[in-house]
Amino acid sequence: MTRLNLLPWRQLRRREQDRQLLSIGIGAAILMLLILFYVYLNVNSRIDQQNKRNQYLTAQINKLDAQIRAIRQLKKERQALIARMHVIQQLQADRTQIVHVFDSLARRLPQGIYLTSLIQSGTKITISGVAQSNARVSAFMRNLDASNWFAKPDLDVINVTAQGHARVSKFTLHVIETNKAAKKEGSKP
Repeated sequence: MTRLNLLPWRQLRRREQDRQLLSIGIGAAILMLLILFYVYLNVNSRIDQQNKRNQYLTAQINKLDAQIRAIRQLKKERQALIARMHVIQQLQADRTQIVHVFDSLARRLPQGIYLTSLIQSGTKITISGVAQSNARVSAFMRNLDASNWFAKPDLDVINVTAQGHARVSKFTLHVIETNKAAKKEGSKP
């Protein structure tokens, strides 16, 4: 009889299994919480790192934008300076041209003609004057056409009037100012 076990062993075994299951469940829950906490910390640290990178990139982009604005401003200033330099160079090149124009005009003027007005608009020159005859006006136009400083003389008006005891021709002609000699020298290699 001593071999009979009267203790409720099935209930004890079931309690032991329940306790083991509960401890496994609690252990799994704690492990899961630890894993979730680790993932949370890891994700937050990565988010913080990415935010720091983004802030650094934003700061660098702002610096580069400021440099780009400065470069654009410098380019505008450079273009303005280049334009001024071109104007100055053009003025330097053209400053003696008026002297040459007047000199050539005086050399090409035949006897018997005198000029009353000279109006320049860009490269177009309007010349008004008085001549003793129409032939002298024609000679003046041929002389202008043969000049290195004038091209395309075009007679606008010629009126024959009496001035004192003589008959004179009042004329108006247009001519284009040009420098044929400089163009020929510029085209040579």
